[in-house]
Amino acid sequence: MNPAPDGLPGRGGTGDRAPRLAARPLALDTIRENVVVLSRDCTALRPVRLLGLRRVEVRAGDRSLLASPMICDDPWLVGPDDIGLPQPLFHRLGVVTGDPVSIAPAHPPESLDHVRSKISGATLNQDQFNSIARDLAGHRWSDMEVAAFLMACASFMTPEETLSLTRAMVSVGGRLSWSHSPVVDKHCIGGIPGNRTSLIVVPIVAAHGLTMPKTSSRAITSPAGTADTMEVLAKVDLDEAQMRNVVETCGACVIWGGRVNLSPADDVLISVERPLSIDTADQMVASILSKKIAAGSTHLVLDVPVGPSAKVRDLQAAHNLRRLFEYVASRIGLSLKVMITDGSQPIGRGVGPALEARDVLAVLESRADAPRDLLEKAVRLAGQVIEADAAMGIGQGEVRARQLLADGSARRKLDQIIEAQGPSPVDSRLGRRVHEVPAPKSGRVEAFDCRRIAAIARMAGAPDDPGAGLDLLFKVGDTVRAGEPLYRIHGSEPTDVRYAVGASEDDCGLTVTA
Repeated sequence: MNPAPDGLPGRGGTGDRAPRLAARPLALDTIRENVVVLSRDCTALRPVRLLGLRRVEVRAGDRSLLASPMICDDPWLVGPDDIGLPQPLFHRLGVVTGDPVSIAPAHPPESLDHVRSKISGATLNQDQFNSIARDLAGHRWSDMEVAAFLMACASFMTPEETLSLTRAMVSVGGRLSWSHSPVVDKHCIGGIPGNRTSLIVVPIVAAHGLTMPKTSSRAITSPAGTADTMEVLAKVDLDEAQMRNVVETCGACVIWGGRVNLSPADDVLISVERPLSIDTADQMVASILSKKIAAGSTHLVLDVPVGPSAKVRDLQAAHNLRRLFEYVASRIGLSLKVMITDGSQPIGRGVGPALEARDVLAVLESRADAPRDLLEKAVRLAGQVIEADAAMGIGQGEVRARQLLADGSARRKLDQIIEAQGPSPVDSRLGRRVHEVPAPKSGRVEAFDCRRIAAIARMAGAPDDPGAGLDLLFKVGDTVRAGEPLYRIHGSEPTDVRYAVGASEDDCGLTVTA
């Protein structure tokens, strides 16, 4: 094992100089959490000192992070003079094997006092939200502490607090600027399977001549995010310099936003709130608008689907959400149009990256089998975005969008973007294991449960397996015969397909009435 290096200045009550340990990377992925692994015979911090402590401060050079300690009794894994660093913490500290790392009992971040105040019903100010955002972006909170903040905010937030949180999240990450104006974007609040309009809107808008640097998320609890579907067609893991090159060349891009450090505090919140199904209006507004401002957008068209199994269940809730979005957007200098759309059923036919990419290409190529609902929705949204161009009159945007789609300009623009971003790194073939889910009786398709459809597609392997998902064969209002397939489950792994089939047998996600 590596000998313990000399001490360096430390914190946490260990004196002026804290003993240092040698960094030892461990082949462990603790997902989001910062975790350190210490020997029971650790020379720098005896395990007895950890009794009653949940966190330690880990320092390497000028980087300091809080972490949860674990004790190891295997000297071959971590020795007394080593500090075991699972992959997330190893990369966040920016160390290499053997680098000196100090460790000490941690003082809780001051920002947690603000969380306790919020739990007690206090209204927080801008400085307090700034402190919270800094510590979130610095990975100084545990998932439990993030969850406490989310639940406290879910209880009550004023519009002014939502504005303060948005500004705070923008302030702690990178912020892009562009030489062209306007800089446009389109975003959907999510929750509707197959709603992959962005991959149609972006090339239409770029073909018109507007700048649209689209940064998108990967799926966390859905069968595909925009980035997952685009990755079937092109590379999406680009850094800022690569992104800028694509936008300068093509006028637009569709990339994964994780590499360009936009609103990193929001990424931390999302990583905890989605598995817990915490998705309040206030957090949604701060999350979306902070990302758009950080990306340099000046104009945004926002899609808010409404339906019984969507995120927003009724029109009153949709109008309330729109007012909150408009309030915050107007105060951070973002021109916003909110479109309330039909979220009663999936859009298009495919649910899962490769199946959704198939639908997108069918629309862009004006094929006869292109899903009509996906085409019409994408054209409406693209038309609204195009009207950010001062030369376009009200109502002219949709006419222009249809023209660019019909004459092939949008498809050629997507091809240009794909070439500039680089080839896809994933296997985009549809899963070869296919199961057809039969209609339980003859009748009319009455309703979809969008959440159930999404869950079955994930069980089939999407989005980790790009070729997995569901191919929907009917829409609401269509008539079916008993035994006729309602949809096909695609997958690659037998176990995944078996789980999806079992789930479809319990509840297929469609209601058929005689």
